[in-house]
Amino acid sequence: MPLHSKILLGLALGAVVGVAANLGLGPEHWLVAGLDRYLAGPLGQVFLRMLSMVVMPLVFASIALGVAGVGDVRRLGRMGARTLAFFLATTALATGLGLVLVQLVQPGTHISPAVREQLLADYATGAAAKIDAAATAQFGIETLVGIVTRNPIKSAVDGDMLGIIFFGLVFGAALTMIRDDRRKAMTTWLEALGDIVTTIIDFAMRIAPYGVAGLIFGVTSRFGFALLAPLGVYVGLVLGALLLHAALTMSVLIRVLVGLPPLLFFRRIRAALVTAFSTSSSSATLPTNLQVGEQNLGLPASVCGFVYPLGATMCMNGTALFEGITVIFLCQVFGVTLDGGQMAVVMGMAVLTSIGAAAVPGGSIPLMVGMLTMFGVPPEGIAVILGVDRILDMARTAVNVLGDHTAAAYVARAEGLWQPHMLPAEPTSDAPT
Repeated sequence: MPLHSKILLGLALGAVVGVAANLGLGPEHWLVAGLDRYLAGPLGQVFLRMLSMVVMPLVFASIALGVAGVGDVRRLGRMGARTLAFFLATTALATGLGLVLVQLVQPGTHISPAVREQLLADYATGAAAKIDAAATAQFGIETLVGIVTRNPIKSAVDGDMLGIIFFGLVFGAALTMIRDDRRKAMTTWLEALGDIVTTIIDFAMRIAPYGVAGLIFGVTSRFGFALLAPLGVYVGLVLGALLLHAALTMSVLIRVLVGLPPLLFFRRIRAALVTAFSTSSSSATLPTNLQVGEQNLGLPASVCGFVYPLGATMCMNGTALFEGITVIFLCQVFGVTLDGGQMAVVMGMAVLTSIGAAAVPGGSIPLMVGMLTMFGVPPEGIAVILGVDRILDMARTAVNVLGDHTAAAYVARAEGLWQPHMLPAEPTSDAPT
């Protein structure tokens, strides 16, 4: 059975058994409480801790490699500048759209005060102090100065993700300026670190069906149907926002910057979109992206070889949109109110951490855990959305890959290497040849 099917099965079993236990025996019954404490809870915690332990090395390695992959920052050409600007601009647009929609819909506010208080009591030791600190924190010049970490090791220990992101950016930029032999050696080391972290995430995802079942059982056995309705609103909001970004924002960019009708463009890249949706992995979709870009869109190999690998790490429209909505949703669930400055931090963090997300199924979950702790939400609160993350992961990966193809076509046209009239004949099948 495929992993995603196992995760969905674990979600379904955990939810059904949890709701049945809540309605039949009640959350205080010795059998329900014992099952949660000695089996379901530990399984969920092992899964969650395996994800949490790779957050900092994952962010550092991915961002440093992404910056270093651009080339010598002293001689960054027009292609690199255009590619990075497109990635960042479209990711910021997606995040902004998500934050506007989640503020309008307010899915987390549908939870009753009693359920919210019980969530806080069950999921956080000392959470009230964290929430008070997050509510009173102000965004100002100290926040900007604090991004420049004094000690990256201490930042990693303290969970200071902004500090690690800054260190990764500076490290990657400096890496492009040192001697070639040393740069290659350090790049190889960073790639090995990234591979190791990705493998650890793969280990964690193998126990994900059991961890998800345990986490969801713990939630539903306590709250029954009280969380299911707001969770349904949240899922619908994320999927709707992803669809709106693809159908509106990206379609306008395809029409204006690429010069093709959006429906024709979507039809030409459908093989890549299907691969992305089914694998939930930008890395796994990269070979298909390269083939589709060269054969179905007719893009030059030089552009494809530059834009698509970089996009697999840095062009994360769907991931950033999902992260922004999820952070605000869970803040609403746990009663954390964010001011305008903190919302700006959420937007910036969603854009930056999406770059650090591993291009594998569930790669953004470890980063989400780190972001939640910044705003006073107990990291265990990620359990509220873990069970439905698979379908959201599939959808946001497809949006990420759509951004890769739009960027490649835009850069090729802007560099004068490709024009819409150079589109090859319509392929006879979905798969590239």
